[in-house]
Amino acid sequence: MREQLTQKDVERIQAEIDHRKLVVRKEAIEAVKEARAQGDLSENFEYYAAKRDKNKNESRIRYLERMLKTATVISEDSREDEVGLNNTVEIYLEEDQEVETYRLVTSIRGNSLKGMISIESPLGKAIRGRKVGDRVCVKVNDSYSYYVVIRRIIKTEDDGSDTIRSF
Repeated sequence: MREQLTQKDVERIQAEIDHRKLVVRKEAIEAVKEARAQGDLSENFEYYAAKRDKNKNESRIRYLERMLKTATVISEDSREDEVGLNNTVEIYLEEDQEVETYRLVTSIRGNSLKGMISIESPLGKAIRGRKVGDRVCVKVNDSYSYYVVIRRIIKTEDDGSDTIRSF
C-alpha cells in the first residue's frame, strides 16, 4: 500500500535520512572499527553489537527511502467548515454516549494513545471531509459499525513536534 504523506512529512523523512547517512552511519562505522580492533572477533560482543546497530541504521535508511519513492503526496488543505488533515475533531460516540477528541493525521504519524488517528483508519476515513452536525457511520468491518456525530472542528497548524513512527 502506498503511504499518503504531506509535504511536511516528506521533508521530515528526508531530514531523518540525511541525519542517518551523514551522522549515524559515520558513528556506526567508527564503532565497528573500534570493536574490530579489540582482537578476537569470535568472542567480541562489542563487535557484534556494533554491527547490529550499523545494520539497523542501514535498514531504516532503506525503509524510509522506499517509503518516499512509493508515497503519494497529499494536500493538508481543507475547507474551513470541513474535517481535514491536522484538524482536531470533537465527536460524540452514540453507542458509548461519550465525547472524544482526536486529531486527524497521516498514517505514519497516527498514535491513538496521543489522540492522533490516521486518515486511513475506519474513523479517519468516515469523518474526513464531513461537517459539524453530521452523523457518520463508521464501518469497522462487514459485521460491525457504529455512529458518531461531529460536534466541533478545531483548525490546528502542524507544528512538527510529533515524530515519524518507525516499524
